[in-house]
Amino acid sequence: MNTTIMLFLLQDGITNGAIYALLGLALVLVFAVTRVILIPQGEFVTFGALSYAMLATGQVPGTAKLAVAMGVVAFGLDLFDARRSLRLKGILRAVAVNIILPVAILALTYGLAGPTTSVAVNIVLSLLIVAAIGLFLYRIAFQPLAHTSVLVLLIASVGCHLALQGLGLVFFGAEGLRGPALSNTALTIGPLRFTGQSLAVYGLTIAFIVALWLFFGFTLTGKALRATAVNRLGARLVGIRTTLSGQIAFLLASLIGAISGILIVPITTLYYDTGFLIGLKGFIAAIIGGLVSYPLTAVAALLVGSVEAFSSFYASNFKEVIVFTLILPVLVLRSLAAPEVEEEKD
Repeated sequence: MNTTIMLFLLQDGITNGAIYALLGLALVLVFAVTRVILIPQGEFVTFGALSYAMLATGQVPGTAKLAVAMGVVAFGLDLFDARRSLRLKGILRAVAVNIILPVAILALTYGLAGPTTSVAVNIVLSLLIVAAIGLFLYRIAFQPLAHTSVLVLLIASVGCHLALQGLGLVFFGAEGLRGPALSNTALTIGPLRFTGQSLAVYGLTIAFIVALWLFFGFTLTGKALRATAVNRLGARLVGIRTTLSGQIAFLLASLIGAISGILIVPITTLYYDTGFLIGLKGFIAAIIGGLVSYPLTAVAALLVGSVEAFSSFYASNFKEVIVFTLILPVLVLRSLAAPEVEEEKD
């Protein structure tokens, strides 16, 4: 170990930590608003990355067809829930959101997909596809369970993860994919060389943190989401649509996951199940942040990335074990700091 190697490891750790920060922020956002521990966050990463990689080769990813299928199911659920008070306005809205939107995305994908399509267009198509999947995932799996316990929501989250991971194998196969870089520019500072991809990771992470701070602090929708997070029943009593809050939270989480995947896939080869492990590291950062604090989650993500980088240098065979061990002292400290609760007696 010397100064140069340490700087390279820190650079690698900060780059990885920036990705984990994005995922951790998404997990905190979803849990705060809906009480869902979003285990399928890793699948959003995978779907976004591999959809982008397939579009770069001129192919239409199966995720676009999945969005249409999920939209049809969501439309059926909307009709079933409103069967006693069907109104033309509600039916038209359900058709527009659940049928027309995913079909338009699929048609747009077929129309624009090709080997000569620009990187920017492929990124936009990937984000649209994954955003639709995230929106419909909440409607199908979590909106009907919105008032149940956290344990039930966790079980549903595990089921969604397993289902989406299996679909990922069907859509993308067992072979890994790698996408084109967002930029070929590079910046050299002393012994360190920053590629355009790593600069994009830093810039987008900072931009998202600032955007979330502005969104929750200064917009009416952001304040409504915060109110839903503090007291769901109270938010409903003052006229806030908690269902819409959940949809917005999942929409933002899916977009953040897809962007994270698009940032990662030019750097390393991703497989259909790679996103789960990446999502777990974001989950560790979210746990350190207590699933409530955005700044603490971002700092914890940088810590997780740095520990992972140095662990890969000193003990590469145990780097995953070392990273996941970080959660243990946090859980112990939180359990000691938590107030005692008397057990119910029979």
